[in-house]
Amino acid sequence: MPWQEVSTMSLRKEFVILALQPGANRRALCRRYGISAPTGYKWIGRYLSEGDEGLDEHSRRPHHSPHRTHDALEQAALALHREFGWGGRKLARRLRDLGYQDVPSPSTFTAILHRHGLITPEQSLKHQPWQRFEYPIPNALWQMDFKGHFPTATVRCHALTVLDDHSRFNLVLHACANEQTTTVKHALCKTFRHYGLPQRLLVDNGAPWGSDARHRLTPLTVWLTRLGIRVIHSRPYHPQTMGKDERFHRTLNDELIKRQRFDDLAHCQRRFDHYRYVYNLERPHESLGMDVPGEHYQPSPRAFPETLPALDYPSGDIVRKVQVRGDLYFKGRIFRVPKALWGQPVALRPGAQDGKFSVYFCHIHVAEIDLDNPHGYG
Repeated sequence: MPWQEVSTMSLRKEFVILALQPGANRRALCRRYGISAPTGYKWIGRYLSEGDEGLDEHSRRPHHSPHRTHDALEQAALALHREFGWGGRKLARRLRDLGYQDVPSPSTFTAILHRHGLITPEQSLKHQPWQRFEYPIPNALWQMDFKGHFPTATVRCHALTVLDDHSRFNLVLHACANEQTTTVKHALCKTFRHYGLPQRLLVDNGAPWGSDARHRLTPLTVWLTRLGIRVIHSRPYHPQTMGKDERFHRTLNDELIKRQRFDDLAHCQRRFDHYRYVYNLERPHESLGMDVPGEHYQPSPRAFPETLPALDYPSGDIVRKVQVRGDLYFKGRIFRVPKALWGQPVALRPGAQDGKFSVYFCHIHVAEIDLDNPHGYG
């Protein structure tokens, strides 16, 4: 991800936050961010000594700054609320992070919002969040889905999102013209190059990752499987399985989409890039103890291979390449496997009974065939 694709300041901030995580491989991060090691260490040093202002090209932060006044604190809180709709807890944490002195309790900010007529008593009632299962380390599971499409002045935008389960770090927020395989694959390639590969990827049962419970192998899931990523499908009609990404969609809608009017996809992407920066590196997250997601995320050590690795099946397997329409030729007969496997090598493993074989693609069991059955399937 070259520096110029999004703002240089945003990328510098993301780089130093990830580089400061315990155990971070800083030289590997420098390579992924396309900068030299001396440059990376320079920005880390400036951030540690000067904060965000140190990431400017020529920092103008004074060595000594007067404490900001109460009026300035209140106006800053109101500005953040008007931009994102944040409540008292997020406002208090964010203003402390910005360097304001003597920041009052969250309830004080709630009272300020009431006084200005920006929230109602019902909105300020405390909400008990759901307790969700969470993977213990970053990149153990990513969740991916499209947010429901919405209109711009010219076209409809299909927002593709990917969220890390452990840290809630948003890896992809892409304004797409459609929900096709090539569109998703293009966005994922950029992300894999920058953040590495996850161990698992959780998706729902819609296109392009699977039409239903019986047809989950698609060209996209086949490609992901070849990369060594285990694709997991959510339970049909149970959107809560994708709970963290669904929650991100609601937050994205409340804090950005319904507050903006967009001219086109390019305008959407500019706003998405800015919001992604805010969400990952500035917005306090209640499920993380009011930390930001960037403080809990580390890029994956599994690098993205530009060429798919060869499949290595056990020596006892019989390997055949799947032909067009999913045709599999074996022992002078044609058997049918998912057509998404066209061109892929699959393994036939002899069963306990003569003439019966299990068909596997990587670790996935895709079919059972029976040479003694006239229809070919056991």
